[in-house]
Amino acid sequence: MAACRRVQRLLLLMFICGWIGSAHGGKPDAENPADNLERGKNAAGDGKASALDGASSVRRSGGWKLAEEAACREDVSRICPKHSWNNNLAVLECLQDRKDETEIAADCNHLLWNYKLNLTTDPKFESVAVEVCKTTISGLKECAGVDRGKGYLVSCLVEHRTNISEYQCSQYITKMTSIVFSDYRLICGFMDQCKDDINKLHCGSVNTGEKDIHSQGEVIACLEKGLVSEAEEQPGQYTIKEDCKKAIMRVAELSSDDFHLDRHLYFACREDRERFCENTPAGEGKVYKCLFNHKFEESMSDKCKDALSTRQKLIAQDYKVSYSLAKACKPDLRKYRCNMDTSMPRAREAKLSYLLLCLEAAVHRGQTVSGECQGEMLDYRRMLMEDYSLSPEIVLHCRGEIDTHCSGLHHKGRTLHCLMRVSRDKGILEGHCQKALQTLIQETDPGADYRIDRALNEACESVIQTACKHIRNGDPMILSCLMEHLYTDKMVEDCEHRLLELQYFISRDWKLDPILYKKCQNDAARICHTHGWNETSEFMPPGAVFSCLYRHAYRTEMQGRRLSRDCKTEVQRILHQRALDVKLDPELQQRCMTDLGKWCSEKTEAGQELECLQDHLDDLVPLCREVVGNLTELESEYMQKNNITS
Repeated sequence: MAACRRVQRLLLLMFICGWIGSAHGGKPDAENPADNLERGKNAAGDGKASALDGASSVRRSGGWKLAEEAACREDVSRICPKHSWNNNLAVLECLQDRKDETEIAADCNHLLWNYKLNLTTDPKFESVAVEVCKTTISGLKECAGVDRGKGYLVSCLVEHRTNISEYQCSQYITKMTSIVFSDYRLICGFMDQCKDDINKLHCGSVNTGEKDIHSQGEVIACLEKGLVSEAEEQPGQYTIKEDCKKAIMRVAELSSDDFHLDRHLYFACREDRERFCENTPAGEGKVYKCLFNHKFEESMSDKCKDALSTRQKLIAQDYKVSYSLAKACKPDLRKYRCNMDTSMPRAREAKLSYLLLCLEAAVHRGQTVSGECQGEMLDYRRMLMEDYSLSPEIVLHCRGEIDTHCSGLHHKGRTLHCLMRVSRDKGILEGHCQKALQTLIQETDPGADYRIDRALNEACESVIQTACKHIRNGDPMILSCLMEHLYTDKMVEDCEHRLLELQYFISRDWKLDPILYKKCQNDAARICHTHGWNETSEFMPPGAVFSCLYRHAYRTEMQGRRLSRDCKTEVQRILHQRALDVKLDPELQQRCMTDLGKWCSEKTEAGQELECLQDHLDDLVPLCREVVGNLTELESEYMQKNNITS
């Protein structure tokens, strides 16, 4: 673990230079870093340290200073504020946070690299970390037992830095984390695990000094893109080794709280951060979230959009890459045992979709999930609905349909609604693509809150403000209200299309109507033998449950196993709404396909198809006649009840 040893010693010595130096008012350091620098040059060998050959052995009141080295003096005076020149750590941070375009001399870049890499040869510095973080180490069981002298201690503290409350230790680890993440070669174990993959994917040189400090983030970004492409099963994609995959995801997780640590995204989005998120403080993943919210703004740069999408795709693979989501939902995940299923591969448990389904199931069971966690879930459900490319199953299984029917509609959920429309209107989406869409809609659960579906929300805003203004914002009854006003004067065309596209999929899984599920889950378990909200049965698939419910809705007491009053009311409500469009009744559409073509092909207005089938009831084939008869009976009962109560 040579890389681990380098990291630890680097951190400790840098801390001594920056922290002890400032504590003693800039007096000479106990250790002369110039000596270490010279030793580092000799260790590096190969004649590449030309910048070091001219290094001056400055012995002034503040000790050896980066700012006074000939290789970097001009860059430091041009780029860094004067008050930072006496602090080597501040100078290093200043230079490594410059934009890609900023010219830093090659000799200075090389000097910075050697300064970080080669001041790592004295093992006594571990004792300083032990002293500064004494209370923290004793309280962190994960770090207290690590082997000393092997470089593991500081790496452990970096990984658990969110649990550090000791001020000096926290300051030390926070500063050192930014130094380590500036170069993938300093991240503990990363080189050992990913060297072969870096070369195979042509992500850049792994030789010391051949890339400047700004380009090191590009190597990790290249590996991340390779990981994403592999998940999408892009043609000819190289398979990254498991150890490297874990290292990539671990680095993404460790950089989840501070966007400065994702070096590629930091440089790609610096101007966009100033434009959209200037007042958003760094830390706790807040800048990431702010940038995500502005991803589809016209003025967002393409390079930033691309970096944000890669980050979001990593979150989809492992929810812990989102600091805010992982923190907010940690207690609920433990409470509802969402990551305790030992029979399931760990990678699947980590997926964002698994977290959403598990916690949504708890909510639908009437159990309590914290408001903070539900807020995070809402953000990420909306995120998945806005951008189809974040769902590898959609990218993989709907590739052909997107190219043929939906190209150029990537923004704000338009691609997903295009796929829904193709499925509804033409019936040509079958198999894997249809299943991927249905799965995504269950994961995002827009039936529970219409605002998750941005395309629907924007299209129906005016209708909601007029026809449904009496209903609380975000209430699941909004969708029911919109359905009640389908084909009325208050409905607008765009809203009608988006509503029917979504309802086509909701109608094929009874769980996706939250009101129906709440009122009928006990009846469904008792009569139709259903399982939990996020569980399915091959004996009673989701599309068959509603048919089972309405077959029992008109039973007499003599026939037994009747629906409860509340459930029957909901079944009647849905049948009434779906009577306007046979495509919203999967069983009717399937059983009556032949009769619809034979008797009702010219009936295209709202509700005309069902009326046509009712008019030809005696002419229908037996299976179609049965379902139309049942629907007619329930519709009649629903209308009588409404007349009595009105």
